[in-house]
Amino acid sequence: MNFLAIEWNPSIGIDLGFFVIRWYSLMFVAAFLLGLRFMKKIYREDKIPVEKMDPLFMYVFISMLIGMRLGDVFFYSWDYYQYNLLEIILPFKKSAEGWKFTGFTGFASHGAAIGIPIAMYFYAKKHLQKPWLFILDRLAIMVALAGFFIRFGNFFNSEIYGKESGSNFGVIFKAAGETAARHPTQLYEAFSYLILFFAMWHLYWKTDKKQQTGFLFGLFMVVLWSLRFVIEFLKEPQVQERGEDWFFSPLNTGQVLSIPLVLIGVWLMFRNRK
Repeated sequence: MNFLAIEWNPSIGIDLGFFVIRWYSLMFVAAFLLGLRFMKKIYREDKIPVEKMDPLFMYVFISMLIGMRLGDVFFYSWDYYQYNLLEIILPFKKSAEGWKFTGFTGFASHGAAIGIPIAMYFYAKKHLQKPWLFILDRLAIMVALAGFFIRFGNFFNSEIYGKESGSNFGVIFKAAGETAARHPTQLYEAFSYLILFFAMWHLYWKTDKKQQTGFLFGLFMVVLWSLRFVIEFLKEPQVQERGEDWFFSPLNTGQVLSIPLVLIGVWLMFRNRK
């Protein structure tokens, strides 16, 4: 019996008749709108012209999408895409009936962790004339908030869920064809990231940590990727099991990719301490 489990079978979005606005897309929009609003407050506090936020949005949006897409391709799905290279850049998939429009169906947050900082280097150099880590310290606060909304979108999509809980506790993802209660790992991550956002927001406004260049970004890297490392133990693997020949066994791909990001964060937090 699953009397403590929640049966989760939501609609995919708001059906307008001629078009469906997916919940996942709405979560993305909410993340960007709130992020822009809060970032504007930060720019005013730092006495940076708000007009410089216009290119910031484009830098972040494009680098995030490209980074997440390529992250999925090379970190999680290369076994498939090496034989279907066109599908990396086209929103179509090849089937027995021909090419079918599917949209881009694979994204990985580890790719965004690489793509966004690279883009911020060029943004800071061209538009702010400030150190690279200056903008990363502030943007990290918004990324933590965005992580909350994105994982909520995954929950609505009934994807990236956890392993069977082995008890009456959990969520039954009916839309994914599941019948057993599973760990709602999307929610574990979502609310962890929301707490991280509030903590970093407090540190920015109520302490002098924003003066220690690189500290806030380092804290973000340590906490977020440590959380990701731990929660991965409860997740269903996103790629095929690698077997006994996998050098990093029993860790999965997400955990291995998280380790260097945590170490970078530790270095950023403590590099300026005497």
